[in-house]
Order: sequence, then C-alpha cells, then structure tokens
Amino acid sequence: MRICVLNERDPEHPRAGGAETHVHELTRRLVTRGHEVHWRSERAPGMAANAELDGVAIERVGRGPTYYLAAFRHCRRRAEARWDVVVECLNKLPFFATAATRVPVVGLCHHLFGSAAFAQVPWPVAAGVWLLERPIPLAFRGRPLVAISQSTRDDLVARGLSEDQIEVQVPGVDRPSVPAPPIAKRAPLLVYVGRLEPYKRVDLLLEAAAQLSPEIPELRVAIVGRGSAESALRQRAGALGLADHVSFPGFVSCEERDDWLARARVCVCPSVKEGFGLTVIEANTLGTPNVVADAPGLRDSVRPGETGFVVATQDARAYAARLRELLVDDALATRFSEAALAWSARFDWDRAASAFERTLVRATTPTPESA
Repeated sequence: MRICVLNERDPEHPRAGGAETHVHELTRRLVTRGHEVHWRSERAPGMAANAELDGVAIERVGRGPTYYLAAFRHCRRRAEARWDVVVECLNKLPFFATAATRVPVVGLCHHLFGSAAFAQVPWPVAAGVWLLERPIPLAFRGRPLVAISQSTRDDLVARGLSEDQIEVQVPGVDRPSVPAPPIAKRAPLLVYVGRLEPYKRVDLLLEAAAQLSPEIPELRVAIVGRGSAESALRQRAGALGLADHVSFPGFVSCEERDDWLARARVCVCPSVKEGFGLTVIEANTLGTPNVVADAPGLRDSVRPGETGFVVATQDARAYAARLRELLVDDALATRFSEAALAWSARFDWDRAASAFERTLVRATTPTPESA
C-alpha cells in the first residue's frame, strides 16, 4: 500500500511526544513489510523540509494553522493520484481529510482534548479547539477508526460515533536493554517522564513531594521532559523548598529515560488526560510501579492495586498518601513491581503494527456494495 500519514509533529519535532512515538513505531514496521509511507508534518524552525526516518519519508509543510491548511490542500489535490489510504491522526486538531479526498481515510485517535483544552491554552484558543472537534463524528461517519485505549473509544462513542466502527488497538513498548535493580533496593526517587505542559499537572507531584520530604529527607524527584510549563514548575519547586530535592534533566534519550525509570521507586503521572499511558508501561518494563490520575488513558494502563495506584482527585494529599505506601513498604512495592513486569509483557509493537496493518487492508479492500 501507499500510505499517507497526517500528524502535526514527526519524531524529530522539538515538541514530539507519545503520539509521535506511537505513529513512528507503527509506520516504520509497515515499511519493513513492503508498504510505502509518507508522513506530512509541521516544519518547525530549523528543520529541513524533507527527511527520511527508518524508511518513512517525511515532508514538513507550514507552521501552526498554515500546516493544517497545507495538509488539507495536499489531500485535495494529490491523494487520489498518489495514495491508497490516508491515515488521519487525531491528537491535536482534526484535518478533515474525509472532506478533501475520495481515498479511504482511517482515523487513528490518541485522544481528543474536549474541555481539557481549557487547562492547557488561553480560553479563546481552547474554545477554537473545542469547536473544531465537534464535527469529527460527522466527518468520520461510517469510517474506520482506531482508538489506542478504551477511554478514547468511550469518548468517541459519547460524541456520537458508532461502537462498531471503532477498534481499540493498544500501543506496544520497547524493552529495556538492561535489567533494573530490585525495587526494595532503590532509593526514594519519584520520576515523571513526559511533556511539561499545564494539563499534565506535574505541580501535584511537587506538592506531594513537599508533604513527604520532612518524613523522608532523602526523597528526590526527577522531572524528565520539556515543555511550556518548565519555568513555572522550577519556580514552584523553589517556592515549596524543594530546590535541593528536584532535578530537571530535560529531554533525554531512550536509554537515559530507562535509566531514570530503572532507578525510580515510583513513576508518577498526574495528567488530566492522555490517549494511553505509554510512559506507565515503559516504567512497568523496569519493574517500576505507578501512581497516576484517574484520567482517560491512564486508567487504561494501570491495574489499580496491582501495578500501581489510581488517584481519583486532583489533591496533592491523596498523591502523597499513595506515594508514601510505595516508598516505605518494601513488601508492597515488591509485589507491585512483579505485577508491573508481568503486565508490561502484554504490550508489543509488532502485534500493534499487525493489527493496524489489518485495519488498513480492510479499508482499502473493495466491498461487494462498492464494487
């Protein structure tokens, strides 16, 4: 198949995150199976207009709103001649590719923002995102959609899409190259890995750590990643008296990420919304349990009371209570660590790519009704 992928950021974009990792892992495997993949992404400052990554051809066009307009025009003018199928990734703004082309369009939905947009950007921008998401059910009526978690599927159904057209296909996960030390031998280190954005609520981790540090003086926190909220988080750490307890390693390689997660006693993710908690499973591969928000995507990636805890409120005291259990109780932490390792074995990129490939094949196979 000749496949066109529409996703705002590619893996080399300075603001790439979990969605880009997911799309990259799928598409590079599709290339090894003989498919041709072209990825249309935004051209950030300093980036080349064209690139190739693991056999995936990347064309970068436009910035911000101009990128979405350029991607729409590309579908309208060139899709019929060049592509067998278009994959529209729904994790930021919709492309409305179904209105631009008669080529089959498959939706790959990580998550939609909905009201969570108001926690991330100024309200006029958030209102625009919210409004642009409203026509998605109409645009994808009768079209195949892949959701990466049950939470995302439930959100799509609640918006008016049919359950029958949505298939849940969970992501895979990379396996670490080195084993992690037993959880009971690890120092009291709490780690967050991901984008540093307001809706990720990393401030709750800092506030919980401030409550725990008087009774656990050796407690340390590592906030791994970059984003628009970094400056505010640094200021908050200082205001809470945690300057000597918190480090900001920034954007790191996969090996460095695994090193942080392997040394962590607990991985923490207080985000209000995710497509799927990929970092949660990455931590699990190293035997690291998680404390996460009871939020879409995250609740799909944790087995509560087995591989971690799910916190139902945006209350730092609730996070502190759950973190304290895993920090001071070696037997509990060991039980969770062993369950986390077993749970992570269910997530495999090759299986995820095979499932997505089958969806693309079905979308491009004529039916008796269309023949």
